[in-house]
Amino acid sequence: MIFNTTSRIKSKFSPDAIKDKLLGQRVMVHHLDFEVLESNGMLKVIPHAENIDGLKTLPITHIEMHPQTAETTITISSKPRKIDVGGLYLILAFVLFMFAVAVYFWKAYPDETFIVPLSLLGVGVIIFIVFMIRMQSGYYDYVRKIRHFLQSKVNS
Repeated sequence: MIFNTTSRIKSKFSPDAIKDKLLGQRVMVHHLDFEVLESNGMLKVIPHAENIDGLKTLPITHIEMHPQTAETTITISSKPRKIDVGGLYLILAFVLFMFAVAVYFWKAYPDETFIVPLSLLGVGVIIFIVFMIRMQSGYYDYVRKIRHFLQSKVNS
């Protein structure tokens, strides 16, 4: 839910021509292979992640086409794989818990030192910053490169 992204592209081609161009295409992003497949009448860009070694958050991208009079609007929506989303929510829950504990200590013990609440806030902020940097260089980078790949294929 939080990590879902949606973008729209306009193309002068018909949905069938776009489908013919994209179906079966492969794209390499960070040495990982993604393939465009059809499932239930919808195109999906699925990662081939059988041989990955590290922990990576990979997107599943859905491609929906809406024909209009002179052009086709393509909606590209990406979301993390179900196996990956639990870890993302766990990290966010941990950071929110640290913030809540820091606020609790600050409100419950106002006359005490501010070292405990400030250190909890600081650690929470550092964890969140590192998390977002890793997400920008990982998951969101995959999403951006897949979107650029689809944009180049659809408008060529």
